[in-house]
Amino acid sequence: MFTPINQDHILFFIHTLGEDAVKTNEVDRVDYGHDHTEDLSFPPEVVLLPRSTKEVSLVLAYCYEHEICVTPIGARTGLSGGALSIYGGVGLCLERMNKILKIDEDNQQVITQPGVITQVLQEAVAEKGLFYAPDPASRGTCFIGGNLAENSGGPRAVKYGVTKDFVLNLEVVLPGGEIIHTGANTLKNSTGYNLTQLMVGSEGTLGVITAATLKLLPLPKKNMLMLVSFKSAEDACEAVSTIFKAGLTPSALEFMERDAVLLAQEFTGEVPFPLADDCAAQLLIEMDGNDEERIMTDCEAVMLALENFDTDEIYFADSEAQKEKLWFLRRRVGEAVKAHSVYKEEDTVVPRFELPRLLKGVKRIGGEYGFSSICYGHAGDGNLHVNILKGDLSEAQWKDDLPEAISKIFELCVALGGTLSGEHGIGLVQKEYMPIAFTQVQLNLMKAIKKTFDSKGILNPGKLFPE
Repeated sequence: MFTPINQDHILFFIHTLGEDAVKTNEVDRVDYGHDHTEDLSFPPEVVLLPRSTKEVSLVLAYCYEHEICVTPIGARTGLSGGALSIYGGVGLCLERMNKILKIDEDNQQVITQPGVITQVLQEAVAEKGLFYAPDPASRGTCFIGGNLAENSGGPRAVKYGVTKDFVLNLEVVLPGGEIIHTGANTLKNSTGYNLTQLMVGSEGTLGVITAATLKLLPLPKKNMLMLVSFKSAEDACEAVSTIFKAGLTPSALEFMERDAVLLAQEFTGEVPFPLADDCAAQLLIEMDGNDEERIMTDCEAVMLALENFDTDEIYFADSEAQKEKLWFLRRRVGEAVKAHSVYKEEDTVVPRFELPRLLKGVKRIGGEYGFSSICYGHAGDGNLHVNILKGDLSEAQWKDDLPEAISKIFELCVALGGTLSGEHGIGLVQKEYMPIAFTQVQLNLMKAIKKTFDSKGILNPGKLFPE
């Protein structure tokens, strides 16, 4: 299907990039052949580490000519297998393209290379009084390039939006080596097709992003963080839409069911507040802004909106250290689940009013198929991460029956007005479920777009589309 890597190819890559940027030993290939998706491993035949857009262009042009497949690789924190080199070939890692090129304070923009760690970018612009809001749980290790490829979100997407809402312009190398810019460094652009938004979330299947111009906001100066425990997990989900219907917009609204909290506490050793015996789920609610009095008024309004729910005492994080502990706990839930059991994670999303029905349906389907699940996520967005635990399931149940159960979960999502993924992407592990969300006409349109950009199909093959 694709041309295997041979010594002539290796010599070209060494001549183009330098010997230190070409990795062929097994240890390196295995290291770059996995991400955080379950225990999957697909080592590329060679790992390349370009330093510039020109080098990316030269590599892609050569691979296109010789029909060598190329898989873009970032920090390898993905959860859908999007960066796995399932056909071998070249693993094109952009970790050396890690410079913030310009922070434009006048226009509140930043131009960055794709290998910059998200938290590093956030802290750099914060020093200038500016704010880059998208903050996935892996923000301390994930790259901006991966965030762009998957259209990442995070807790603060509920108020500020996801990655796509901050992208103004992209520098992209096409599969044949051509370098294009997809937009302009302007807040408004009604000129032709929106190639920028087409690239965001395309999972490295259409082109390789080598630079991005991102919109920034003024940095909110104050925030308050509340932790609310509910005696019913479905009540906690129902409370989410109640808060918004009261006219309030939290900067974060996170859901964690009891087992998620317990596993995170055990994994991290952090217990910022005691967990009551009758607590079934918690909401972590943040309000931010520049007026502390206004924020407190909003928090009081949240408490008023929750009066009709059966809750325990509402805790306020009264110091920055306590806030950090709560966020540390929330951001480590996924790792805690992974350390606890073999699992599969589904990144379900529905309109937030439907969240109680989604949670109830997930538990019902689990009962039918004999699996337990741990649920948590960005409740303000209707984005529920469903972690299915293998537990006592046999290998046959895990391999043969579970896909049918997952299909039922996704069918429920679509029936509720939702879809397959809120922020993790489709990649390798969800592609067979795409017909649940899309008609054949829609899938054919997507495939035609892929064919237009990449007529030889060399770029990140085997992703997105069912086989």
